[in-house]
Amino acid sequence: MEDARIAAWSVVPGLVHGFGRKPEGPENRDATRARVARAVAAFGSLQLLKQVHGTAMVCAPCEGTPEADASAGGAGIVLGIETADCLPVLFVDRRRGVSAAAHAGWRGTAAGIVRLVVDRLRSEGSDPGDLWVAAGPAIGACCYEVGEELRPLFAEEDRAFFRPGPRGRPRLDVRGINVRQLVAAGVRAENIAHVDECTHCRPDLYCSYRRDGAGAGRMISHVGWQR
Repeated sequence: MEDARIAAWSVVPGLVHGFGRKPEGPENRDATRARVARAVAAFGSLQLLKQVHGTAMVCAPCEGTPEADASAGGAGIVLGIETADCLPVLFVDRRRGVSAAAHAGWRGTAAGIVRLVVDRLRSEGSDPGDLWVAAGPAIGACCYEVGEELRPLFAEEDRAFFRPGPRGRPRLDVRGINVRQLVAAGVRAENIAHVDECTHCRPDLYCSYRRDGAGAGRMISHVGWQR
């Protein structure tokens, strides 16, 4: 199934990106990785991570799959993020020709992973106001029921994104929190694009760990500049 893309990004020369969708047939995670690597080979090497719901960020290329939840790289490197409900976030600096990618589950969101990515890019010469950011498909506040014990783990300004749920348990708007954090870090709101679809609601299009359990596949979102 064809990846979801941001229209404005698709016309930028040399830029490749996409938000992966559910494969059309049975496919294990190794097969998904191999398929995406082949699909982007004309642009560069696919760099994946061993994602651990933390905030570590690496600069690609790296040997193997380093333990991290965000990465950055230049031409010839295509950064990949694997998700099955968590929010994939892609970053582009057209002036410098660099990109970055982040995996934002609730833990990474609570720890401000997207803010840390922006800060890292700023330290390397990017202007946050010039960054393009795209947030892909993820489980939405319509479906993401969480425990009340998570609320204190988030910053005070992010607790408004815990919405009342029908069973007396809150539902969490991970996308909304990450957008707030990006804007607070200096990204212009008009430079943030979305593929705003709930993975849990769309079994025809997306893998969902919350819906399908341990047997759920993974989708790979990617971004990079042609070598």
